[in-house]
Amino acid sequence: MELRQLRYFVTVVEEAQFTRAADRLQLAQPGLSAQIRQLEWGLGQPLLDRSGRSVRPTEVGEAVLPYARAALAAVDGMRQTVQEHTGLLRGRVAVGLVPGTLAHAFDVAGRLADFHDAHPQVEVTLTEDTSDRMLAALRRGELDLAVIGVAKGTPPAGVALHVVIDEPLVAAAAPGHPLLVEHADAGAAPPSALRGHRLISMPRGTGMRGVLDRLCAEAGFRPHIAFEAATPDALARLAVRGLGVALLPGLGPRPGLGTLPVDAPDARGRVGLAWRAQGPMAPAARELLRRLRERAGERRGEVLGRRGGRVRGRWLAPTRRAGRRCGAGPLGEPRCRRLTGAAGPRGTWCSPR
Repeated sequence: MELRQLRYFVTVVEEAQFTRAADRLQLAQPGLSAQIRQLEWGLGQPLLDRSGRSVRPTEVGEAVLPYARAALAAVDGMRQTVQEHTGLLRGRVAVGLVPGTLAHAFDVAGRLADFHDAHPQVEVTLTEDTSDRMLAALRRGELDLAVIGVAKGTPPAGVALHVVIDEPLVAAAAPGHPLLVEHADAGAAPPSALRGHRLISMPRGTGMRGVLDRLCAEAGFRPHIAFEAATPDALARLAVRGLGVALLPGLGPRPGLGTLPVDAPDARGRVGLAWRAQGPMAPAARELLRRLRERAGERRGEVLGRRGGRVRGRWLAPTRRAGRRCGAGPLGEPRCRRLTGAAGPRGTWCSPR
């Protein structure tokens, strides 16, 4: 088994066709096919199903694909680490985004531009998709980082999250809507008030849809989703036309809409930076993650899932002196932090060992 054969195998899977894979690798197709057969012969199992119009991994191929990607990533990481120590950062970073992220004040586009100016030899690819699909791509090694919607207080297994946006959710509808009239005096609406109303929501697999489904399930009913759209702005435009009640993040004014906060502790619209919690991270991806988290502001960020899927605390500036047992975290960050409360700082917190 050779590393180049693993790279050929991964490329064929990604392209789903030998011809495109050969073009991408700048190889002759017969030579590529021969190398894949040698790999399959060495493993004693077919890795690719060639019977259809497109090439797909077999069951064994699906099982070994993550290991092939991990082996290639490890070798690339070794090369990039050497280059990093010589002051030259190269490589490729694959980033996933939930739709609408580039237009948010978090300013992912600005951070990417700064990163490109500082490291022009690094290729950055962007993909927009639902949070669930991007989490799966993270685990498979197809993405290095992702900006995803966070539906739960604990992240999925194998993923660490740094919450960068955390806003209350509001029910928004055209003025005069029965939901707004009924709960005008209370100034907020419980999740149970959404029962029986036509709702406008993001699709399944998104963080906000996960929050809505959970709130309704806890209130004992299934939401009536009349319309789905990919971004909060699209939801708001549908609600302005009187098509239903939209669940939107943020308490700011919405032109043409009346809003009521959703009265539930977990009714929050959260967006977080996600990365694999285990295994090495390429230097280029680690540097981009550092810049994105710096932009998010450690005073507002919250890291989840570093160990056991628990909230690890709200991060502020590192304390001046760390205890003797306090070292650096997996990304080079000091483990000691200060916590804040309503009255300001209240002592030093160290992550558990």
